[in-house]
Amino acid sequence: MNPPATRPFIQLTDVSKYFDKFCALDAVSLDIELGQKLVICGPSGSGKSTLIRCINRLERHEAGEIRIDNIVVDDSSTGRAVLRNNVGMVFQQFNLFPHLTILENLILGPVRARKMAEAEARDLAMHYLERVRIPEQFSKYPAQLSGGQQQRVAIARALCMAPKIMLFDEPTSALDPEMIAEVLDVIEELADSGMTMICVTHEMGFARQVADMMLFMDHGKIVEMGPPKTFFTAPESDRCKLFLSQILRH
Repeated sequence: MNPPATRPFIQLTDVSKYFDKFCALDAVSLDIELGQKLVICGPSGSGKSTLIRCINRLERHEAGEIRIDNIVVDDSSTGRAVLRNNVGMVFQQFNLFPHLTILENLILGPVRARKMAEAEARDLAMHYLERVRIPEQFSKYPAQLSGGQQQRVAIARALCMAPKIMLFDEPTSALDPEMIAEVLDVIEELADSGMTMICVTHEMGFARQVADMMLFMDHGKIVEMGPPKTFFTAPESDRCKLFLSQILRH
């Protein structure tokens, strides 16, 4: 007797999203397994950020279905719980509370959402500040940190909620060039540790290192998808070839 087939951890089925008359996502279907490292690229306005924002319910899709761990992502209590218990997100902007210290920013979620004891939450926060290599900054406020340090705090904050999946929405786009590498190094270490991640980025060198699957979007559709080796060396679609020729040009 064959073992039962396992479901993908995230399933998108014919997901569409409109902003007024503009179609940001056009019947997108996608399966993502636990442990997968998916990097999404494409031109501005192609639907990349909208896709991961719909997964995290920051945008409401008008058609289709999104499931996480076979639970429909919607506004029901179970839909909200499956997001809260499984998905962390890091944004282009750091979205830290400016009036709270770094440590206070990190313990807020575990204490309020997970009802964790404050002492335990502090230990957890310091663990993840160590992991992103800035434990000495715990007592400072966000404005006292560089952009790269603030983004590493944002990553640590997401990790404090023990997500199974991390979503990254162009995490280096708001950073000065010299700060990009320090953030990408932290994300690369997370990938090496086995964290499931979906990352929207234009950093193609990073994508080659981290991704086990590349996805190219244009006009709200998935145009091409494949492992990095073939994606970068032998793309099939003319649109993907043109995009890569432009973005990889020195």
